Amino acid sequence: MRIIFWAGDSTNACNKANKYPQTGIAQAFDRFTAFDVVIYDHAVNGRSTKSFIDQGRLAVIYDEIREGDYLFIQFGHNDEKITDLARYTDPETDFIDNLGKFISVARNKKAIPLLITPLERRNFKDDHVHLEESDHLPYVKAYYEAARRFNAPLIDMYKVSREFIEEHGDEPTKKYFMHVKPGEVFWLPAGLSTDNTHLKYEGAMMFGQLLAREMAEYGAPFDTLIDKSVLNDLDSVYASNAADDGVADEYK
Repeated sequence: MRIIFWAGDSTNACNKANKYPQTGIAQAFDRFTAFDVVIYDHAVNGRSTKSFIDQGRLAVIYDEIREGDYLFIQFGHNDEKITDLARYTDPETDFIDNLGKFISVARNKKAIPLLITPLERRNFKDDHVHLEESDHLPYVKAYYEAARRFNAPLIDMYKVSREFIEEHGDEPTKKYFMHVKPGEVFWLPAGLSTDNTHLKYEGAMMFGQLLAREMAEYGAPFDTLIDKSVLNDLDSVYASNAADDGVADEYK
């Protein structure tokens, strides 16, 4: 059995029923992994690299992770909160140092670290075509510096998610984020139309799929974690639906 330990924030966290339909990528990612892969999701809503470490959550991973396991490291959203001293990290100093601490935890236990840049927010300009300039950019740059400095593997999900959101457009991508109609969710009776950060199940599945594809293309050892037959089947269904040849009729 191979274990993926996932350290991150709300975009990765496993949400309970009282927060449905909010869903983190790690919560859905096992739909794309090989049969012998298990995910231990340590991501928690609202955490930055700083607060995650300060609260002892990285220490818990250190105690549990073993040789041959994986540590996925995906932060940024909350490290940007400059007015919150409990969470903010400077992207040119503290943030890079903290990423190094996560990498060291994995390597000290002969596990394999993977840096993953944060998902882009769905913040469109007034033209509803292009996204706003991102607050993530200094932290994405920091990820690349950390990857260079610590010789660590990196997957740029910021780039992948930003391209996906812009390609598919304003209205169509609302379904992936926590845009909720009034009366649709019991704990949000008035609905929600402004959350362009947190994912619904559809978003966790879509961005999880994009991450799985990046890992499959990355090569060893990360491609071995992915069930490529699932991705191939998805490609087949997408192609069949695009051709409108009725292949998907059996699922109606």
